[in-house]
Amino acid sequence: MPGCQDCLLTGSPWLHLRICLECGHVGCCDDSPNRHATAHNHASGHPIIRSLEPGEEWSWCYPDEVAMVIPGVRGHTRIPPSPMLV
Repeated sequence: MPGCQDCLLTGSPWLHLRICLECGHVGCCDDSPNRHATAHNHASGHPIIRSLEPGEEWSWCYPDEVAMVIPGVRGHTRIPPSPMLV
């Protein structure tokens, strides 16, 4: 995914990207204007996201409001730069 799925549909900018570990939806972080990752959690109930930012390996659990590193979740990301930072 070349960016936040919902922002790409509306032409909105995003700051950082998060991926839902249940369905793979890519949304923007809470510092982005539209907060699509959190909106996806509220709409779907999917509990855990992971940062897609290069060098970041943390995940976030919405119900428990806790950040964590999940050893079995690995990989490198190749995402475009944020339109808000360009």
